[in-house]
Amino acid sequence: MSQINLEQFVTLFRSINKYDIDNVLTFEIHEPGLITYKMTIAEKHLSSPNTAHGAVLAAFMDCVLGLSALSQAVTHENLTSTVEFKINYIRPVTLNEEIIGHGKVVHKGKSLIISSGEIRNTKGELIALGQGTFNTYPFNKKDFLQVFTTPG
Repeated sequence: MSQINLEQFVTLFRSINKYDIDNVLTFEIHEPGLITYKMTIAEKHLSSPNTAHGAVLAAFMDCVLGLSALSQAVTHENLTSTVEFKINYIRPVTLNEEIIGHGKVVHKGKSLIISSGEIRNTKGELIALGQGTFNTYPFNKKDFLQVFTTPG
């Protein structure tokens, strides 16, 4: 099995992931299975005059957990889909606050990957904890391999 160039994957992922683009999310893959995501809470994310909606944090946690799993899977020519995830909300997030998500793979099996994650503010205060399970499936199921094997 050939190894996929992680830099190539990052470039492609950044160009096609509309959720990240629309919500101005940024990420860094430190190594397969270990990532950091960042987001600043905007007015469109609020559920009350100054507090972010819990669904915004849940979606951000899914990004954190999902990218840690995907960054591991893609090096073996696999994609991932979320099977389930759990989130524990610890403290609220307010308008213009930057949040940082750290995700890591804690188990990689034949067809499932389990990731854990945490979201903190810039003061280091814990905002939320999460854990997710992700199904892995081959690139060729979605014709993704051709994206990585096409010259250019």
